[in-house]
Amino acid sequence: MGSGKRGLVAAAVTVVCAVTVLGAPGTAFAAPSPTPSTSPTPTPTPSAASNSDLEAVRKKLAKLYHSAAVATDAYNAAEEAADEQSAQIVALAKKIVEGQEKLADLKKRAGAAAAAQYRSGGLPDEAHLLLSDDPQAFLDGTGRVLQGQRATKGLLAEMTRTQQDLEQYAKDASAQWRKLEDGRKAKAAAKKKIKKEIAAAEKLESQLEEEEKERLAKLEAEAAHKAQTAWLDSGILKDIKGEASEKGRKAIEYATAQLGKPYEWGAEGPKTYDCSGLTSEAWASAGSGIPRTSQEQWKQLRHIDIEDMRPGDLIIYNDDASHVALYVGDGAIIHAPRPGRTVTVAGAGSMPILGVVRPDA
Repeated sequence: MGSGKRGLVAAAVTVVCAVTVLGAPGTAFAAPSPTPSTSPTPTPTPSAASNSDLEAVRKKLAKLYHSAAVATDAYNAAEEAADEQSAQIVALAKKIVEGQEKLADLKKRAGAAAAAQYRSGGLPDEAHLLLSDDPQAFLDGTGRVLQGQRATKGLLAEMTRTQQDLEQYAKDASAQWRKLEDGRKAKAAAKKKIKKEIAAAEKLESQLEEEEKERLAKLEAEAAHKAQTAWLDSGILKDIKGEASEKGRKAIEYATAQLGKPYEWGAEGPKTYDCSGLTSEAWASAGSGIPRTSQEQWKQLRHIDIEDMRPGDLIIYNDDASHVALYVGDGAIIHAPRPGRTVTVAGAGSMPILGVVRPDA
């Protein structure tokens, strides 16, 4: 690994080395096994939850927070779509105003032509031409009649096109309003589900004693350590040798500066973030706009084989692409985990990897 990449990773790891997982000697980033205590282990009281009970709680919490993450992605997607639809409605409204002004001008011109005909006795130009007894005037008039006919036909055609455009703009605007309303309902439903799942998780955690919460945290760390160790034991890091691009380094620098900031669903900084809010803002700071949600990042960005992964790439997690993190090298990621947690450094293999995408491919 080059000194440039090592410097970026070191900067991230240094900030959290005192409070987060560190690599075992001779290996890349991995969560350590819990350190044995030198003091006697207290005997659990009859009311204390067993390890199997706490493991069930851990799995239940993971399920609740995963459900909240899926709902958060839906909320963010609805919000992004609403912004796009609102912009389209504004653009269509502008076109409608311009079309109405154009149609009014065309009608004014048509009215002027009709008034001119009335002032000439109500006879069309063709009739005046036939009544003329001046041969030269007849020839000159023929040209004017043809020009007038073409102008009138063109005026009427333009009025018809403008009227049709206005009708289409109105239909398009109506369709966008319907989409906006559907999006509003989807956003409200997602928000309701997020709050419900997080409230259920918080209620479940609040029922635990402090000692049980500490044991639960250890179980979570053990599960992450086990997954990370299995990932590293596969020898995957031997094949990952890519160097960060210039934009990738900037994205890592941004994410590193956010370490310790709280997770908040739907947030894009600068004080709080959700997982895709962090990754999208990190890459925006590098000059590359990417989709707002982890699912759209997975759909729209170029897929990269894990062996070809380089610092700055995004790792997408879970079968439903409900989580995303920024790979920083040496088997580590920076991510915004979930409610109640802060932006932190973790093992890249500590969660189920769906795949890798590259924002600056």
